[in-house]
Amino acid sequence: MSEVVKTRPRFGVMRLIDATGYRLPLAGFVSILHRGSGMLMFLLLPFILYLLDKSLTSELTFAELQGFTSHVFVKLVILALVWAYLHHFCAGVRHLFMDLHFGLDKDTARKSAVGVLAISLVLAALTGLKLFGVF
Repeated sequence: MSEVVKTRPRFGVMRLIDATGYRLPLAGFVSILHRGSGMLMFLLLPFILYLLDKSLTSELTFAELQGFTSHVFVKLVILALVWAYLHHFCAGVRHLFMDLHFGLDKDTARKSAVGVLAISLVLAALTGLKLFGVF
C-alpha cells in the first residue's frame, strides 16, 4: 500500500525568500524606504556628531575637515545622508496626513508615494549638484 503524502503549506511562517515572490505596491516600497532612511540616519549619527564636534573645536580642525569633506567618497556619504533626511521627512509628512485619514484610498496613496519619491529625489539631486560644485 503506497500512500501519497501531501505536504500542506504552513501559513503564518514566512521566510525572507518567500517575500521575493510578492509584488509590493509603491506605497509599501516608500514605507520600507522610510524605515531604511531612518535607520541610516540613526547609524550615521555618530559620524555627523564627530564632524560637528571637530568643526567647532578650532579653525585648524575646521580647515582639516574642509579637506576631508572634499573627497568624493565623503561627499557621496553626505549626499546619502541628505537623501535619507529628505526622504524620511517627506514620507513622515505623508504618514502624518494618513494618520489624519487623508489619502487612504489606493489611488491617492499611490500618488502621494510617487510625490514623496519625486520630491526627495529632486531635492537630493539639487543638493548633490551644489555639493559637487556644479552651481
